[in-house]
Amino acid sequence: MKVVFFTGSGISDESGIPTFRERNALWEDYDPEIFASIASWRTHKEEMLHFHNEFRRLVLEKEPNAAHLFIADMQENHEVVVITQNVDDLHERAGSQNVIHLHGNLFEARSTQNPKLIYPWRADLNIGDKCDKGSQLRPNVIWFKENLNEKLVKQAENHIRSCELLVIIGTSLSVEPASEMPNLVDDDCRIIVVDPNPLPEHGNRRNTQIIQSTAVGSLDELRGLI
Repeated sequence: MKVVFFTGSGISDESGIPTFRERNALWEDYDPEIFASIASWRTHKEEMLHFHNEFRRLVLEKEPNAAHLFIADMQENHEVVVITQNVDDLHERAGSQNVIHLHGNLFEARSTQNPKLIYPWRADLNIGDKCDKGSQLRPNVIWFKENLNEKLVKQAENHIRSCELLVIIGTSLSVEPASEMPNLVDDDCRIIVVDPNPLPEHGNRRNTQIIQSTAVGSLDELRGLI
């Protein structure tokens, strides 16, 4: 069976990774709307790189949780694709082999002049770090006011169209284009929504089951449904 897991910040939150929109000790001196916005790149390069360096270090201190490991384990018996809105690497570290990062990957750097020049990157990223063509590198993440990578969006859409089970976990799907993804499934595809506070419209979709729980808390019930 082909299973697509569509994941968001809720699954990483249970590993201790906050979202950009949360206020916490790490970013209490930063406004993410400024320091994670493409509009600020010209004037705040050093501050923006520092912001993402701090975030990268925090992610490296965290570990995949039981939900990440559960998804990876599903590969033993099913064709599994993970489509995530998260920029961390916890799915990969848990062992998932096919992961599409819709919002980019914190552990990659890319050229500011040629977005196709992408490099694996786990250390701090600083002013003066340049691509092979000589332009400054930046985190390969989608900042506020930037468009998603069309190629990755198409890949995600094609996987959702062809899956037999779509599991939405750790995301409310409240923003586009993620909000439209469940509408792409085939008529016979089952949908499972894992959300401690599910939106009313989730239950209106055909062949949809709701698990009102956190990602980790849902695993016993989820295991019985897959």
